[in-house]
Amino acid sequence: MIRGLLGRKIGMTQVFSPTGEVIPVTVIKAGPCVVTQLRTKDRDGYEAVQVGFEQVPAHKLTSPRRGHLAAAGLLVRHLREFPIDSLDGLNVGDIIKVDMFKSGQRVDVVGSSKGRGFAGVVKRHGFRGGPRTHGQSDRVRAPGSIGGGTTPSRVWKGQRMAGRMGNVRVSIQNLEVVEVIPEKDILLVRGSVPGPSNGLIQIKHAVKVNG
Repeated sequence: MIRGLLGRKIGMTQVFSPTGEVIPVTVIKAGPCVVTQLRTKDRDGYEAVQVGFEQVPAHKLTSPRRGHLAAAGLLVRHLREFPIDSLDGLNVGDIIKVDMFKSGQRVDVVGSSKGRGFAGVVKRHGFRGGPRTHGQSDRVRAPGSIGGGTTPSRVWKGQRMAGRMGNVRVSIQNLEVVEVIPEKDILLVRGSVPGPSNGLIQIKHAVKVNG
């Protein structure tokens, strides 16, 4: 059984449980995905499945990518690899849908966080900044000293400073699947997931399931 699927984040909403509890959920368009390659122990040293998501016209892909996808019979934009319990009964070209998940199941969701551009230390790292008085008008959001002149007489590697913020891989673990709507390829997951609306995400079987 494949342990994951690709999808796109649609947005957030809320649903009601049978007891009337309001549950915040993220709506995910999960799949359908096509099996594009099988990794075997004899050839690759491990077993896994490469799946593709989002069909595109041929002119959107390079010639090598089209050749790679020829056996699958579908031209897709995104490729990702997922571990698998067994390759038995699985073939290139098979379609994997959202019904592989079920309500109450725990999943891990991986995506890219929202890019915030170049940010200062107050926004990026939560620095307090300088005093708001006594002539410090130009140091309000400044980082302060980044390294002493005598000790350490240099700037440490990894020093927290201004720079690019966001747009990094983020994983959220142990999210509950609230509802699966197979006819619309929709997955409702409790809570928020990384990234903006319409962002590409991976939904995987949870690695560390809370008891």
